[in-house]
Amino acid sequence: RTTKTKGGLALNTIIKSPLALAITAALTTTALPAIAQDEAVNIVQSKCLACHTEESSKAPQWSRISHQRKTPEGWLMTIGRMQMMHGLQISDDERSAVVKYLADRQGLAPEETTDYRYAMERRLDTMEVFDDSQLEEMCARCHSGARVGLQRRPAAEWEHLVHFHLGQWPSTEYQALARDRDWFPIALNEMVPKLTKMFPMDNDNWKQWQAATKPDFVGEWSFAVHQPGRGDGRGVMKVEQQEADRYSVTVEGQWADGTPLKGFGSAIVYTGFEWRAQIDLGGVQMRQVLAASKDGMNLSGRVFETAHDERGMEFSAAKATTGNSQIIAVYPQNLKAGESTEVTIVGSGLKGRVSLGKGVSVEKVLNRTYNSVTVLAKAAKGAKTSANGVSVGAVNGGQFAVYDKVDQIKVMPAFTIARVGGNGGSTPKVQARFEAEAWGAGADGKAGTEDDVRIGYLPASWHVEPFDEAAKADNDVHFAGRMNAASGVFTPGNAGPNPERRMSTNNAGNLKVVAQVQDGDQILTGDGQLIVTVQRWNDAPLP
Repeated sequence: RTTKTKGGLALNTIIKSPLALAITAALTTTALPAIAQDEAVNIVQSKCLACHTEESSKAPQWSRISHQRKTPEGWLMTIGRMQMMHGLQISDDERSAVVKYLADRQGLAPEETTDYRYAMERRLDTMEVFDDSQLEEMCARCHSGARVGLQRRPAAEWEHLVHFHLGQWPSTEYQALARDRDWFPIALNEMVPKLTKMFPMDNDNWKQWQAATKPDFVGEWSFAVHQPGRGDGRGVMKVEQQEADRYSVTVEGQWADGTPLKGFGSAIVYTGFEWRAQIDLGGVQMRQVLAASKDGMNLSGRVFETAHDERGMEFSAAKATTGNSQIIAVYPQNLKAGESTEVTIVGSGLKGRVSLGKGVSVEKVLNRTYNSVTVLAKAAKGAKTSANGVSVGAVNGGQFAVYDKVDQIKVMPAFTIARVGGNGGSTPKVQARFEAEAWGAGADGKAGTEDDVRIGYLPASWHVEPFDEAAKADNDVHFAGRMNAASGVFTPGNAGPNPERRMSTNNAGNLKVVAQVQDGDQILTGDGQLIVTVQRWNDAPLP
């Protein structure tokens, strides 16, 4: 089953390269390698020069290798491809050392990764949209456009890449969006100059980052998390250095309902700001894929289960150090006129009077630490819908909405994919997770216009319906899986042929996801689309 969607390509639909099977697990391992980084040059010399040539021994330069820049995930995929396609023999420790060396020496500057971090963070429901349609048609039809955007090459190397694609996958010219055009000349004569200009090997951002002072990660970090189907949480992450760029990590905090949020693990930093950690969080193995701000005062990104990247949470942190006063999260994000609730503000250096904006009074401070403030807040009965700024003393940040009524519900994400699995097979089920986002009419009093006010997430009752007549005829609602009515978490059906279905097909389906939100006497609904499809067999570090 396929579906056409507007606005881009869902990363979860992309068929991934076969090299992924051998190397996906490598980036989830952050144990300290036995081989020191300074031995990486010797590893390259002994393992790679059967095919590559040495161009200079003073500041080691090797053909092909030294003329590219990539993220840690990108270099990992390159080495994995050498193993699978060219018979490279390399141990896990040796591979870790080379990835570290190359990512530090030939990585990307923070500014160069900003637009494409969703790929590293495994946000596979991202809908990619590019200003350049030719990039979509020539590159992003087989893998994500982010994979292209997260590497830098001179013209000669982009040209090599075109030849590699056609040599390795000869059917490229005969696939959709290729057989209708003269693909190879377009790739060489139009795409190579374009990619060289869009993603240049040499630029000021990279030169400046190489010379810049890198962040210091040691110390305490005040953090906030948000997980669909689970809610908000906060705590403190303590980081201790073990050796250069390698750290031990402990996490101590709690979810909004009081459930403990505790964990421990280890981390490695690439290119001075790319944080990768493996954390045992309450007995569940989790990966942290985070980026530090250039001044070293913030960490942000995503944390997700090692075995289930769809089960993840947003993560933001501020270094709890003198002089770093900021707000990183506020939860809950909203309050209805005439009602009261406890509101927690998370950040660093939070001193002074708390303000949640117009129409909201702070009745009492319930708890205050250096990293958070919890207050009892009350919204005035006559308060009108507005998005307010938040402040603690002289520190501003975050947003808190007060509303008199909800005018619209949006299902987030509006489109995503779940995957069948299990049933004795090697590939587990991939869930889909939804939230109900409430909006209020703005000053014009009309919902669905540009001045609408985002109220934030509200509790909802969830169910699924057939998306269209074909889905109804095939009884997709029955076969494709089950929606948790309270949490908005959809668990797909079993993998494999189902003899109960027409033609014994699998448990794929095309579903409408419906959220119902109670607001006073009214019930508002919103809906999105969920495609339940087959397993994702090839799972590269960059989709």
